[in-house]
Amino acid sequence: MDELSARSGADGGTAVVSLLGAADLAFARGDTSAAVDLAARGADRARQAGLHGFLPDAHTVLALSALRQGDMSVSAQFADQLRDYALLGRTAHGPSQCAWAAAQLLEVRGGPASAAQLIAGIATDDRLLLELLASQPTAAAWLVRATRKLGDEVLARRVVAGAGALAVRNPGLCSVGAAAGHAAGLLDGDPDGVLAAAAAHQDPWAAASAAEDAGKFLAARPAERQRAVEAFESAADGYAGAGAPRDARRVASRLRALGVRRGRHPQYAGRSGPDAGTLTNTEVAVAELVSQGFTNSQVGERLFISGHTVAFHLKKIFRKMDVASRVELTRAWSRVPGASPEGARAS
Repeated sequence: MDELSARSGADGGTAVVSLLGAADLAFARGDTSAAVDLAARGADRARQAGLHGFLPDAHTVLALSALRQGDMSVSAQFADQLRDYALLGRTAHGPSQCAWAAAQLLEVRGGPASAAQLIAGIATDDRLLLELLASQPTAAAWLVRATRKLGDEVLARRVVAGAGALAVRNPGLCSVGAAAGHAAGLLDGDPDGVLAAAAAHQDPWAAASAAEDAGKFLAARPAERQRAVEAFESAADGYAGAGAPRDARRVASRLRALGVRRGRHPQYAGRSGPDAGTLTNTEVAVAELVSQGFTNSQVGERLFISGHTVAFHLKKIFRKMDVASRVELTRAWSRVPGASPEGARAS
């Protein structure tokens, strides 16, 4: 019986590793739906086999997938859990990725200060930093942005130095070189360097992120408006293709600030829902975030508009969808298939 139990445990472990490895690959290629399915199955198998050390890995994929898909209610559920996994050392595999995922979720929920402990912990620990940079092509750039938001230029430079050294030691790994170039370009404020990284990134979300960063630099230069628009257009398309509507909406807002409105994206063609057809892009974005439980001020922060403007849009949404409260809106919005700014009418 002991031998049989051991064999079953080994088989279960192999199945869990296979499922979670496939989930990681699906997430890296932008197939977040497949990543969620595989990670959830991996978590179930891990629980059944008593292999609880694998749960942080599964939950990391589930949380990051929810964040990319814009499902803030799900990602928020994982934030504290992943933070505890990381701080208490409850994961033997990929502790840096668990900490990084928790930091992203906490930052979205409460700003950079709420994730400061995890950010500093990763950036100052040589082993954790190297492990993360080697496994996640988007981590270096994210850490540079996060440390700068915290006003810590020393940590930002430490991340860039670590990414650069890793790239030098691994000249054949395109993803590592692209990540290093992206981080360095961010630190130096170099849009051309960041655009070169966008072209080199093999991860579709990482490429879109680099294009967005380049667009932000270029948008600050009046003479570079057209290049900024091109960079943002590339980012929006990349995010849409990577299954990241939340990020695509943010870029659409940046394009609107430049006087450019996005049309219907092919992936949403033919999709509409009851009562939502007359909403503008901004109203759809507001409705989607409000239905996920965000306050007016939190919605405003994510859409780069004021809380008062959110309230104005919300009144129009209530009228157009014939609802009288946020609760009714949430219930109605759950019945709208494929709701997204790209699928709404331009305002």
